[in-house]
Amino acid sequence: MPVFRPERPLFLSLGERRVDVTTRALVMGIMNRTKDSFYEPAATYDLDEFFRRADQLVSDGADLLDVGGVKAGPGEEVTEAEELDRVVPVIGELAKRFDVPLSVDTWRASVATASYEVGACIGNDISGFADEEYLPSAAKAKASVVATHIRLRPRVADPNPHYDDVTKSVSEFLLDRRQRAYDAGLSHEQVILDAGLDLGKTPAQSLELLRRSADIAALGSPLLLSASNKTFLGALFELDVRDRREASLNAAALGITQGCRILRVHDVEGTVRVRDALQRLLDVDE
Repeated sequence: MPVFRPERPLFLSLGERRVDVTTRALVMGIMNRTKDSFYEPAATYDLDEFFRRADQLVSDGADLLDVGGVKAGPGEEVTEAEELDRVVPVIGELAKRFDVPLSVDTWRASVATASYEVGACIGNDISGFADEEYLPSAAKAKASVVATHIRLRPRVADPNPHYDDVTKSVSEFLLDRRQRAYDAGLSHEQVILDAGLDLGKTPAQSLELLRRSADIAALGSPLLLSASNKTFLGALFELDVRDRREASLNAAALGITQGCRILRVHDVEGTVRVRDALQRLLDVDE
């Protein structure tokens, strides 16, 4: 399988930073201010535990932190007010403590807007911009966004998704959402694409999307990979969610070679090591 090489330089706007991701992947540490995350070790609702995890992820080499207050899958309802309370104060505190770009994992424009005001510079939206105010809010704040493919909507089970060609369908969806972002005033350096593994996909469909990441990277925007500890890896290797570390690291390695330039992960230390080793092995200049 050949290594993906972008046709032209690729940059990402992260607040005041302009980061070259043409050949180097960024590692995004997952920070879940939740009580019911699918991966329990990352569900750090308690504030002391949350900030201990942040300290650890930054020490481990995280290039970005992604803070969320509601899990993607079905679960107990989290109101808008509760989500605001879960994520906005901690993002503000992270911005004071660390010189690391911050992302807010939310599909609510109100939560994204409040997060931008206290220091977030990315809106990571798994809904595909279902909230019509999401993109105008990002444009006003000069924030970047993640356009993610999902077949239905967040928090809704989708056990039997069908696609004639999953990569083609996902690519067409992402091109549409990217154009919506451009129309709202965002630049090409402010739009990140995410195929949405496990979001309305069977394990086989998620695996195909991972293997064909280069096809989506070829669309010309920074590509985010969120494969860490996900269900498709458990199904492929018959692994419990707590036993998917090695599979996750290998998925990250494959993703890097196929053009993924942001790796959203639970294990920052291991992923940084994989990223840096591949950098040396592939003889790519930093």
